[in-house]
Amino acid sequence: MYRFLLTPRWWVINIFAVLAIPVCLFMGSWQLSRFEARVDTHNKQQDRSAAAKETAEPLLTLLPVTDQTSGRLATATGRYDTAHQMLVPDRRLGDRDGFYVLTLLRTDGGKALPVVRGWLPGNADDRADLAKVPAPPAGEVTVTGALQASEHQDSDGVRARGGLPRGQLGMISAASLVNLVPYQVYDAWITSASAPGALKPVPPAVADGTGLDLKAFQNLGYTGEWFVFAGFVVFMWFRLFRREVETARDLALGIAPSDSPVGPAEAAPTATAPDGAAPAEAAPDGAAPTATAPDEAEGDAERTRSPSATA
Repeated sequence: MYRFLLTPRWWVINIFAVLAIPVCLFMGSWQLSRFEARVDTHNKQQDRSAAAKETAEPLLTLLPVTDQTSGRLATATGRYDTAHQMLVPDRRLGDRDGFYVLTLLRTDGGKALPVVRGWLPGNADDRADLAKVPAPPAGEVTVTGALQASEHQDSDGVRARGGLPRGQLGMISAASLVNLVPYQVYDAWITSASAPGALKPVPPAVADGTGLDLKAFQNLGYTGEWFVFAGFVVFMWFRLFRREVETARDLALGIAPSDSPVGPAEAAPTATAPDGAAPAEAAPDGAAPTATAPDEAEGDAERTRSPSATA
């Protein structure tokens, strides 16, 4: 009864099912691991946020910026480059629009560290708002702030289309700053923990690919989809298998499936009149047709025969 499993058609079906089910399970498990990794990084970031308020580490010990070092408190010592203070427009803090105030800190190592000294509400093109920006302190300073990775075009608030006036920066990254200053820049930046004057501290952002954001729950949704696909493959295989078994059982019992339905003309055979008999006369609608018997036909012929023929 199960010999159909050895046919070429079923070889293809079986191979597809054997390959598709593990692939679906693997992809579902991988998406689930991505979600669990995001949950772990979120918990670690919460723990680091509580511990980071107590301790800060030198900048060089935290570079390069990774998922583990992003958001950690870093300290750096140097002098602010007052000639290259820049504004980062179109940045929101809460529900208000404003701009960042970024100043480069020339460290003893020769490279400069971009420092976001704070956020100011308003427009970076408005002179009245620019007048509220406090000047950076002179002399050697030690700055403490949350370490952040360089921004890219997909980062929140980034204005990568260009066209900004002189003194403004759309994306905080070493690639953007290296063309604006005559010295090397660290591939990282920090947001100062304390902001002077009217500035407000900028909270650190979570690293890309971490935290419980929309993408994390997309990974969880993809997990369910892949497991549903695996179950659908199993369901369809058993459905096809059951149909083949039922067909084989019917054939064994002599029940052959009819591919073409029988028409009305084939279902009702017509009666054949006896030899020499006249065909059945057409009956009116709703009445059964009548056939003329041979004897009656001969009698009718005698009655209609002319008198001259009988003389």
